[in-house]
Amino acid sequence: MSFTFIKELPSPKVIKELYPLSPRAAETKRQRDLEIRNIITGKDDRFLVIIGPCSADNEAAVCDYIGRLARIQEKVADRVLIVPRIYTNKPRTTGEGYKGIAHQPDPEKQPDLLAGLVAMRGMHIRSIEEFGLPAADEMLYPENWGYVEDLLSYVAIGARSVEDQHHRLTVSGFDVPAGMKNPTSGDFSVMLNSVYAAQHRHHFVYRGYEVETTGNELTHVVLRGAVNKRGVCIPNYHYEDLVLLLEMYEKMDLKYPAAIIDSNHSNSNKQYGEQVRIVKEIMHNRQLSKSIHGIVKGVMIESYIEPGCQGVHEHVYGKSITDPCLGWEESEQLIYAIAEMNQQ
Repeated sequence: MSFTFIKELPSPKVIKELYPLSPRAAETKRQRDLEIRNIITGKDDRFLVIIGPCSADNEAAVCDYIGRLARIQEKVADRVLIVPRIYTNKPRTTGEGYKGIAHQPDPEKQPDLLAGLVAMRGMHIRSIEEFGLPAADEMLYPENWGYVEDLLSYVAIGARSVEDQHHRLTVSGFDVPAGMKNPTSGDFSVMLNSVYAAQHRHHFVYRGYEVETTGNELTHVVLRGAVNKRGVCIPNYHYEDLVLLLEMYEKMDLKYPAAIIDSNHSNSNKQYGEQVRIVKEIMHNRQLSKSIHGIVKGVMIESYIEPGCQGVHEHVYGKSITDPCLGWEESEQLIYAIAEMNQQ
């Protein structure tokens, strides 16, 4: 056989019973979900800042980082709503390398998927219980949704997953916002078709069950830049790109047109320091155009305690072991700048 079945993993129900979210924290998440919904639907003019490490590789450092975010959130609460990135699954272009804490709790040891599920859930619970900040994560594996469905307030669907039917159908059963990234080719129509699919009802097979979904009206787009056939990065956060997106949104029967702009990846050509300039341009474009102001609901920023990135074996506290990130000082100042520009 091509598959070697190592061990059967506990069901999401079992894992949630073993590692539950307290009633107090569940209420915190419920309130936060409502706030995010109101931003996506246009009832709340605050700006979403989805920010954090490229991958949540170390619980101590990640929670230290989230504690810092929580203190900033208190200062900018009238203009900005912060959603920490706790990305526990790391997509790999070739399949090689560290795949995230859900797959490999210790980056220097062999994969342990059961320990990974526990670590994934534990980090998200701490973010809510200790800091009052339900987080965002990328849904790389749709079958894992049940393990965190009571914890996440935002879900991202990556550029390599957005065309996959199983991802689209699974999102149609969510009750929290899901951001569909444009594919690496940059094709807006693929991204918008994915939003359309996820916003509508479906009947399919999921985790061995025949299921029906009601559709997720909070599904929206995420612009993350593109790569052409020569491997050259092509940004798509500029004014003209947003005008085109508005035109394409208007031609489709979609609820609550919304966009989040990813300031890193192909938008920055992976030059992490450019995120500061890119975010400020996005905020400026919102000031120039009422339509752009209405559709651009937030940004994604890759940020950690220390700037840049490192190898797995270097052990610099709070420094990314995957893509390079903004450091803390620049990130803090950028959040304050966003708040100020959303007040003007």
